[in-house]
Amino acid sequence: MDALQHFFIRPFFLSLTIGIPFCIYKFLFGLSALRTGSQGLALLGLVVVGWAGADLLMNAGRSIYDLAGRTAPFEYCTIAQIGRAFRRPAVFLAIDTLLTFVAISLMLWSGWIGRLLPIETALWNGATTLNLISLSLVSLYNEMRKV
Repeated sequence: MDALQHFFIRPFFLSLTIGIPFCIYKFLFGLSALRTGSQGLALLGLVVVGWAGADLLMNAGRSIYDLAGRTAPFEYCTIAQIGRAFRRPAVFLAIDTLLTFVAISLMLWSGWIGRLLPIETALWNGATTLNLISLSLVSLYNEMRKV
């Protein structure tokens, strides 16, 4: 494995390009649900905002541990942390990814994305740009190595 491949799998890179953008999506979905005025959606929104905040702290923590040259004693997100108890954190991380994609889809199809404030739209767009460009660069690099 070369240095660039090693960088692509470091917790710092993964948190920066996947974990933190996913936290932003969750947070903005939860915030949007809170703003609906519906009691049920407000409760869901509160739970999702808390979930996003906890996951953000976990991703920041993983990055700090990685930059300090240490292995974090916890997972990237709360759902994967639950999965650790079942010795299946990767399966639970995939569930977290699915739930985040559901939140993204609901933001798009509900029209809530159009109700975001300008700073929130900038956060959403920044998260999307960082996530998609990094995914594309990693894929391109891996394919070019095969040539």
